[in-house]
Amino acid sequence: MIVRIAELEIDADCLDAYAALIAEETEASVRLEPGVLFLFAVSVRESPHLVRVIEGYADQAAYEMHLTTPHFLKYKAETAGMMKSLRLIETDPISLKAKAQIWN
Repeated sequence: MIVRIAELEIDADCLDAYAALIAEETEASVRLEPGVLFLFAVSVRESPHLVRVIEGYADQAAYEMHLTTPHFLKYKAETAGMMKSLRLIETDPISLKAKAQIWN
């Protein structure tokens, strides 16, 4: 399993547009890609322009396939001008647990 954390800084003037695009991309990824196990996008409460995306993939092949999908490529193209910075953090899962999805 691959778990990554993306730390993004979004242009404050673009937050609403960015939120719509990330919501569309995460929904499509989880629905259409069997190897995408979870995608959680959150903003830092006191600094909403700081976004964190926690990503879980079945394996490296699933992650690499995700990078080539039309919905991900659309997200990358349409948000490129909104991002002030992007840092990807590789992690080693220690303990991952969840209840059945209770949110939309």
